[in-house]
Amino acid sequence: MSADYYATLGVERTATQAEIKKAYRRLAFQYHPDQNEGNKEAEEKFKQVSEAYGVLGDPQKREQYDRFGRVVDSPGGMGGDPFGGFGGGPGAGVPFTGFNDVFVDILNDLFGVHRRQGRARRGADLKYSLEIELEEAAAGAQRKITIPRFDLCGVCEGSGLKPGTSPQSCQTCRGVGQVRIQQGFFSVTRPCPACSGAGQIVTDPCEGCEGRGRLVREQELEVEIPAGVDDGQRLRWANRGEPGVNGGPAGDLYVVISVKEHKLFKRDGLSVQCTVPISFPQAALGAEIEVPTLQGKVRMKVPPGTQSHKVLRLKGKGMPSTDGRGQGDMLVTIVVEIPVNLSERQEELIRELAALSGAEVEPHRKGFLDKMKDLFSGG
Repeated sequence: MSADYYATLGVERTATQAEIKKAYRRLAFQYHPDQNEGNKEAEEKFKQVSEAYGVLGDPQKREQYDRFGRVVDSPGGMGGDPFGGFGGGPGAGVPFTGFNDVFVDILNDLFGVHRRQGRARRGADLKYSLEIELEEAAAGAQRKITIPRFDLCGVCEGSGLKPGTSPQSCQTCRGVGQVRIQQGFFSVTRPCPACSGAGQIVTDPCEGCEGRGRLVREQELEVEIPAGVDDGQRLRWANRGEPGVNGGPAGDLYVVISVKEHKLFKRDGLSVQCTVPISFPQAALGAEIEVPTLQGKVRMKVPPGTQSHKVLRLKGKGMPSTDGRGQGDMLVTIVVEIPVNLSERQEELIRELAALSGAEVEPHRKGFLDKMKDLFSGG
């Protein structure tokens, strides 16, 4: 009877295939020669666990081993060399087989090695810059955009194959996408140079896409701009980027918002600022004036005695929050306009007002030369 493979892997005879595989992975990683350089004991242990898994990892061989204490068609399990097929000679460049399917996982832990055949890959994300008006940012909008992106070929449906044909398995790597290269005592894997790691060779490429499986097309999409979006904000639409490869999911579309500068309004967070001029009588006596907002014109009261650059607030007339939880205010900066080119009667009335308020004013019609004379004479 051969060695006790169950004891070698440290599992019970009733262990499931998943438990056997898990035990092998743990031990193979622990005793792998690359992890224990120069350790002959670890090297021998690695061979033993590989031999044990070569039998117990195969349900048919395991059944023979359980019945007869050995594998009838393969005495001694793996034939003594767990590196069978590694390195130079007839085994060089041979793909992983048998217990090596699990050994790929071990190499993945050690070197980041992956099988490539048929591996699904997510499509690329796309970015689009969209310029909108401030009014659109405040109210939200539906916009149509045109983006160039890779799309699946309609002739071969993304396979890259001429309709009615099939890909051929790569003879160099036997369809795995990787080959072994001997480096001293150890072997490492590399992407197959013949198929670039795909594991398959397209001998009859699709004429529509020349075997690429994808074509660049301009696609028109309708995107919804939420109310309250801000300048520089990035909006995401899942699965609207480029299609995936080998059945992988599509990428995402990111739309970066650029809000145009407005002639009247300036945004500050959820607040919107606006400057409104009023006359001196309106500022002094108070008035109800018409003020523009992003939602349209509204009436606003100016209290008597309002000073220039006074800021008045219009509740709820600013930008909405993108989450729908409230709305900012409109901040109206009042600028009192000083009248120019007064008529004689207007000037007379203002002088009377100045006299009543005790304010000293200079005669309006005093000439420039008279002012210069007063300046330098000290008068």
